[in-house]
Amino acid sequence: MQDAAGPHGSGSAPQAGAPHLAAMRGVSKSYGRLTVLDNIDMSVAPREKIAVIGASGSGKTTILRLLIGLDRPDSGTIEIDGRYLWHEMKDGKLEPAGERNARQVRRAVGMVFQQFNLFPHMTALENVREPIEQVLKLSRDEAEASAVDLLTQVGLDTHLRNRPAQLSGGQQQRVAIARALALRPKLMLFDEVTSALDPELVGEVLRVVRNLAHTNQMSMVVVTHEMTFAADIADRVLMFDQGKIIEEGPPSQVLKQPVNPRTRQFLRAVLER
Repeated sequence: MQDAAGPHGSGSAPQAGAPHLAAMRGVSKSYGRLTVLDNIDMSVAPREKIAVIGASGSGKTTILRLLIGLDRPDSGTIEIDGRYLWHEMKDGKLEPAGERNARQVRRAVGMVFQQFNLFPHMTALENVREPIEQVLKLSRDEAEASAVDLLTQVGLDTHLRNRPAQLSGGQQQRVAIARALALRPKLMLFDEVTSALDPELVGEVLRVVRNLAHTNQMSMVVVTHEMTFAADIADRVLMFDQGKIIEEGPPSQVLKQPVNPRTRQFLRAVLER
């Protein structure tokens, strides 16, 4: 597979030896007898936006969980921001990052999940302010100002004092996005962030992610079934099938003129929904 793509929006092919913010080399992962990822090589360049598509169970979510350190690979090397999260030694043994390295790696990566995972007893403001205080060690006033700014960015400046139960699903997901942004990650991961939402709420969340993709300098990996959205935000699209990347390239190629028959079949099925 090719390595990293060019600047956001260029759609240009990656150059050999291009710098990367995150990389996987020879990564495999199984759950029992089920192989979820099979010898994956992929990388993410600084500021690059990648859309990941494929059927359910093809390995997309597992890629994100490995990049943020929630799962352990069975083999291979994972590198984030110049530091190893997992490193496969010459004897085949996996060496994890030391605790200090692991903390720094996790600080560099933020993730928004399908479920919102907000603290129900906290307001929207408190859900975003808490990690800023605890991790970035800012004062209460500084953390609150930062949290207000983030919630304003996602269109929730009039809902700062609302608890999750008082918010719609789309609003809760926007709080989750603001919280993931709070630690100023270099890489943001989005795992089908609209899949738990009612159809009429999908657009408001996609608008927030689209705005981030178009205006923010961080790298993004977005797992999605929204093909129009993927075409709009991505520099590069990866098509996963049965734990492998079977096709990759700019959206104009993968989504409009796919080469692999399985990619064509998948896109037809999505468009017929």
